Amino acid sequence: MKTCCMILLAAFTSLASAQQNDVTSILEVLDVTNGRRTVVKEFPYRVEAPNWTPDGQWLVYNSGGKLYKLSPDSPGEPEMINTGFATRCNNDHVIAADGKQIAISHGTKEDGKSRIYTLPMQGGTPRLITPIAPSYLHGWSPDGRQLAYCADRKGNYDIYIIPVEGGEERQLTTAEGLDDGPEYSPCGEYIWFNSVRTGLMQVWRMKKDGSEQTQMTFDETRNSWFPHVSPDGKSVIFITYYKGDLEPGQHLPNKNVELRIMPATGGKPKTLVKLFGGQGTINVNSWAPDSRRVAFVSYRLSSPSSK
Repeated sequence: MKTCCMILLAAFTSLASAQQNDVTSILEVLDVTNGRRTVVKEFPYRVEAPNWTPDGQWLVYNSGGKLYKLSPDSPGEPEMINTGFATRCNNDHVIAADGKQIAISHGTKEDGKSRIYTLPMQGGTPRLITPIAPSYLHGWSPDGRQLAYCADRKGNYDIYIIPVEGGEERQLTTAEGLDDGPEYSPCGEYIWFNSVRTGLMQVWRMKKDGSEQTQMTFDETRNSWFPHVSPDGKSVIFITYYKGDLEPGQHLPNKNVELRIMPATGGKPKTLVKLFGGQGTINVNSWAPDSRRVAFVSYRLSSPSSK
């Protein structure tokens, strides 16, 4: 079974074709209080995974292996962030809580496998954090000390953490099948993630040390991916695929999906918006600092035959 992480590697080999004018990417902002969608900018190529910077001034996204930033309020020409030799960045980039650094997943030139690096937010030379590969970044602890990621170490994708300065990694999950998307809650006490361990992909939560792994969604009609907790800690937004539209462990582009929201304390999720997207729509936390707005990407294909 292909996982989203494996798909990322395969997708990178056909990156050139993905950047052709067969797709339009629509960078949008959703107001979760009223469902209003506002288009920030359209691109005649694929862009993915917007982050909102902690100061609210920028949206950061990846495209063609590089990172860019764009003002959500006055979007002009995007500014490329200098990532040095790291020109194969995927959609697993995370900004530190203080806004001073950004961490990336970069497919290294030597073997093409994803490894995690950090660099200054204004750009600079990346610093290697995870020499072992593949490693796919998803979370940065609020205190700035730990990175959380999905990694294959023994033929199974599990969740790991590592000090932000590098060092020994620690495995937090051991369930068979894919555990992915680990992201810290704003209080720093929990890590949210998604797991296929009970059949369909579901949202889970555990303590930061890996204890008390608790299933938070119980949807039998959808596969739920990438839970993102709002800055005020009250809400969790995530993306869902329809059951039967793909395998539970797949996270594919060009699918009909939903953005759903639930209380961080648990409870019944509700659908905020239905859209055409999937991979690249909301891989990383894209909440605005006001905990009211979320950035995401929807897509439009130029030819029905390419779906």
